[in-house]
Amino acid sequence: MEDTATHQGIFQDFRANRGNVKAQLVLMLFRAATLVRRNRVLLIFFFWYLIIYRVLVEWLLGIELPWSLRAGSGLRLDHGQALVINGESRLGRNVHVRHSTTIGNKKLADGTYSACPRIGNNVDIGAQVCIIGDIEIGDNVVIGVGSIVVKSIAPNCVVVGNPARVIKQNTFGPAGTNG
Repeated sequence: MEDTATHQGIFQDFRANRGNVKAQLVLMLFRAATLVRRNRVLLIFFFWYLIIYRVLVEWLLGIELPWSLRAGSGLRLDHGQALVINGESRLGRNVHVRHSTTIGNKKLADGTYSACPRIGNNVDIGAQVCIIGDIEIGDNVVIGVGSIVVKSIAPNCVVVGNPARVIKQNTFGPAGTNG
């Protein structure tokens, strides 16, 4: 079943990134790396692929999408430069992420680290956004450019600012479609 989900994810990622060859390549490599990492037999024969993936995607292209990341299908990357997503984060379906965005944990007062964000379906994340900590972002959320998100966000909201605050509670469906 996971293989089927990976194949479907690749095709949906391609559609979501139509016209963006770089994002299509990165996401194809990412989906293949997650498949290799999660299957012991493939890991034995294709461990070298994980090394190539890390060098090419992370070091050369500057996009940190660890193979441990669980991301739903239809992931869209715009201008992938300086994109950092912690491998323990969870992304739903049809998440749109722009450049210079960080999604990950934060260091707590006692020196330990928090859990990572869980992001719902149909979430649109602007450029230079920072989403950190053990928080949940609901479905159909739009996060404005430069926002710093450190608290959970309810579904169907538009948030902006530092710290991010809700400026609009939407009554529309996925990806801003009225209805």
